Amino acid sequence: MKRLTMALLPAVFWVLLYAAAEGKEIRRMETLTITSPGFSQGGAIPARHTCDGNDTSPSLIIAKVPSTAQSLALIMDDPDAPMGDWVHWVVWNIPPRTWEIPENSLPPQAVQGKNDWHRTGYGGPCPPSGTHRYFFRVYALDITLHLGNSTTKGDLERAMQGHILGKGELMGTYKRR
Repeated sequence: MKRLTMALLPAVFWVLLYAAAEGKEIRRMETLTITSPGFSQGGAIPARHTCDGNDTSPSLIIAKVPSTAQSLALIMDDPDAPMGDWVHWVVWNIPPRTWEIPENSLPPQAVQGKNDWHRTGYGGPCPPSGTHRYFFRVYALDITLHLGNSTTKGDLERAMQGHILGKGELMGTYKRR
């Protein structure tokens, strides 16, 4: 263990030196919390938030946002989809002091992008077979983003690069009736 530590010291030194030379700040990623009163971490998402119900977005509670955050972003996706990751919801410019996103609602300043159904807004779980996992990821950003409502998850991720102060994750599951 001591040898490994000693071997890594020069690498850490050079990374810090490079960052300083480039004028880049090395940030510690903060951990936000995101929960829902409708389901627990790893629990079943209620049918009303899915294609089997009213397809309304769930209430989300956000905490531990860094005081320096200028905005929040939210991405909901399903990595278990047959054709790969399926994006259900893309949102940005959520005010950083937002502690709750009510069911079927967003703060007025928030902007929604395109999901993988090529629609703007929330598209709930609708797995073709089996139980799928749905990840709600919230990001604290040091900027407000200037993106149009045709923005996709990939566009948002590129725009967030280098601006993420912290993130949090909530995972729920769903199986069609």
